This record gives sequence, C-alpha cells and structure tokens, in this order.
Amino acid sequence: MNNQSVIDKTDEQEKKGLSFKFDLQAYTLIIALVLIALLFGIMTGGEFLSSRNLSNLSAQMAVISVISIGMTFIIVAGHIDLSVGSLVGLTGGIAAILQVWHGWSTFAVIVAAVAIGALFGVWQGWWVAYRAVPAFIVTLGGMLIFRGILIGLSKGQTIAPLNDSFKYIGNSYLPHVIGYGLAFLSVALLIFGTIRNRANRDSMGLMIQSWVIDYGKVSVYSLFILLATYMLNRYYGIPTPILIVVFLAIIFVFISNKTSFGRYIYAIGGNAEAAALSGINIKRNTLWVFIIMGGLAGLAGVLLTSRLNAATVNAGNMYELDAIAACVIGGTSLMGGRGKIIGTLIGALIMASIDNGMSMMNVETFWQYIVKGLILILAVWIDIANKK
Repeated sequence: MNNQSVIDKTDEQEKKGLSFKFDLQAYTLIIALVLIALLFGIMTGGEFLSSRNLSNLSAQMAVISVISIGMTFIIVAGHIDLSVGSLVGLTGGIAAILQVWHGWSTFAVIVAAVAIGALFGVWQGWWVAYRAVPAFIVTLGGMLIFRGILIGLSKGQTIAPLNDSFKYIGNSYLPHVIGYGLAFLSVALLIFGTIRNRANRDSMGLMIQSWVIDYGKVSVYSLFILLATYMLNRYYGIPTPILIVVFLAIIFVFISNKTSFGRYIYAIGGNAEAAALSGINIKRNTLWVFIIMGGLAGLAGVLLTSRLNAATVNAGNMYELDAIAACVIGGTSLMGGRGKIIGTLIGALIMASIDNGMSMMNVETFWQYIVKGLILILAVWIDIANKK
C-alpha cells in the first residue's frame, strides 16, 4: 500500500514536471518577443514602442500573418510552398488591373483575387496530390510561373491609384469606442470560456489544472489585450488588417482543433502510411490544403495592394521565406505533423518586429537579410534537436 502511494505520488510529480516543461516551451516565444521589444525599444530611444510604430508594425505584419496561417497547414501536412510570395504579387496585381484598367468594383475585385488564388492552389495541389510531384518542385516552378504571369499582365508597370474603398481595406482603423468594446468583449469571452472548460472537465472526471494557473493565464491575456488596445488607440485605433488576421486565426484554430479535416492534416503529416491505412483520403485532403493556401495568398495580395495603393512586379518578393520562418519560429515542425496557428502568428510578429526594429536603427538591407537567414537556420536546428 505504501509502495503504491509512493508510485502515485511520483507519477503526480512527473505529470506536474511535464506540465511545467510544456508551459515553459509554450511561453518561450512570448518571452523572446518581449525581450526583442525591450531591446529595440532601448536602442531606438523608446520609439519602437511608441503607439505610432506599434500601429504601423501591426499593419505590416498582417500580410505575412495571413499567408503564414496557410503555410502552417502546408507544413503540418508534410509539404512546403515556395510560390506564395509570387502568388501574393500576382493576385494583388490582378486585383489592381481589374479595378484600375477595367473599372471593377472593390467587392468584385476581392472575390476575383481570392478565387484566382484558390484556382492556382488547385493546380499546384493536383500536381502534388494526384501526380506525386514533390511540392518543393511544383511550388518552385509556380514561383517562377506566377512572377512571369504578373510581369506579362502588367507589362512591367506600376498600377495605381486604386479606389478609396479598396484603399480602406489596408489603411483604415476602428473607432476608439468600438476598439475598446471588442477588447472588453474578448476578455469576457476568455473568462467565460475558462469557466466553462473547467466545468466540463470536472463533469467528465478529467484532470483540472490549478485555478491559479488557469485564471493567471486569463489575467495575462486580458492585460495584453487591453494594453495593446490602449496603445493602438493612442494613435488612430486598431488597424483593420489586424482584425482580418484575428478573424482568420479564430476560424483556422477551430478548423485545426475541432474538425475532422484538421485532425486528418496532422495525421497525414505525422505518418502518411498510418493515415492511409486508417482510411484517410490523403490526396483529397492534400489538394484542399493547397486550395486554402492559394485562397489566403489571394487575400494577402489584396491586403498588400491596398496598403501600398499600387501593384508592382516586385510585390510579395521573398514573402514565402518570411512565412516559412514565422511557422518554424512558432513551433511548426518541418518534419510535418506538428504546429499551431497561434505560435505561427507570434512567429510572424517576431519576424516583423526584427524587420521593423532594424529598419528604425537604419541597419543596412544586406544585414537584415543575413540576420533573418540566421534566425531561420537556428529555428530549424532547434526543431531538429527537439525532434531527436
């Protein structure tokens, strides 16, 4: 009896240790982000943490965040997409051409850009899923094809200006009252969700974390939401592109965690052979992953063109590497089968912060490329080391 008590106590201590280790890993990204913000804040005399710069940073990271969400699904499924930067440029360019040269309405232009991106996703997904061509090769070819189509359609010209309604998408802000209202609503939903989750776990006899941990998390998240809202409202308000990113994040977190499609993607990336033996249609689900990526690239193209109020042949250049880096930094494994949308968004924010901070310090462009490349290599190395 005493031995059993010792075993039970040891198991409980091990579970607590594992839980602490998991929490430490989960919050490493947030700690890194805080340190980066403090470092650049000190080196720029506090300008990096000003409301004006935080607002600009939020708008800048929106495009990368949108394509990073799709890239997370691609990588979790065990593939890669090197064409998203060119596809962002192409869809954004098509949107500008349709509106500036052909007079299409803003709504029609947005629908067309997203639909065209999804169609190109069908094309690439078909090669990968049904013709077994490696995604690396298909999307590498797509990167060149999409950039070439953009140059041909635009005749190498910068296409501008766009309608005011189109510019509004990437350059508008929420009124302060609505911003605070959404912030308090988010806090209320966090509290309600935590209470309900604890009650459900208790009713099913599952282990419940200490209330200090659960409500401590809610307090930290709530403080961050309210502080971010306050800082953004000190400038013009919450940028509309960030609301779009949050809305997409909620949708795709739900898809990845609460739907059979989301679980299939993780199963395929973790062990494709086992997934096939369990009856999962690998080809169809792989095709859908590329369709989602294409549609999100189309939306990102709209956001980028709207923010710049112009479409250029270089739009979206190298964005695929920023998206991949955001995913890997956020904990998505290049081996497949592991990754979270929230981690990816934090990774995107880290990449955008590094870009923004170095630009404010007038660091030369070549150093920015070197630093970002080193960060990507380091993140992949950490992923491989954790896997081993």
